[in-house]
Amino acid sequence: MEIEQIFKNNKNWVQEKLSRDSNYFKNLSEGQNPSILYIGCSDSRVTAEELMGISPGEAFVHRNIANMVPNTDLSSMSVIDYAVLHLKVDHVVVCGHYYCGGVKAAMQSKDLGILNPWLRNIRDVYRIHKNELDGIKDEEARYKRLVELNVQEQCINVIKTAEVQRAYRERGMTVHGWVFDVHSGQLIDLKIDFSKILKNVMEIYRLD
Repeated sequence: MEIEQIFKNNKNWVQEKLSRDSNYFKNLSEGQNPSILYIGCSDSRVTAEELMGISPGEAFVHRNIANMVPNTDLSSMSVIDYAVLHLKVDHVVVCGHYYCGGVKAAMQSKDLGILNPWLRNIRDVYRIHKNELDGIKDEEARYKRLVELNVQEQCINVIKTAEVQRAYRERGMTVHGWVFDVHSGQLIDLKIDFSKILKNVMEIYRLD
């Protein structure tokens, strides 16, 4: 796409919004009150608002390669802090997607330079679930299962944060793990039972 076309598209978009609501941008400029923090992948095929069918202002969005939430990443930690403590979102969603290039790269024994430290987080997910994953003989099925398990582990990383634990206790904020199927367009709720998964280890991460 030519850069000039983007500005033409923007003008058309502005006109379309104003034709429906003359105060659209005035209202938009008055602030945001999203109920969802969406943590997703940077993949150009997966856009948060479009796949959820929502409008600007309804979700606070953070995206990076393979929808990761490492505790050493100041970007994702800052986003969680701001969304939970200041915007007071009711839900935190980690959404992965099948056929994720980041997950695929992490499954390969290749030196990928600056990507190595980031992808190592996904390789750690593989290590934690090695027995289950190695038991899946079909490569594509194993790939898709790693996408799901990566979402699960990133949700757990969200739950480990003090802000989320406090919001859960004080106002019942919830964490969700989803996967977007690029082939079908369907959004899948993994319905992860965090209480069961964390039953024997949460005392290690609980911050009172």
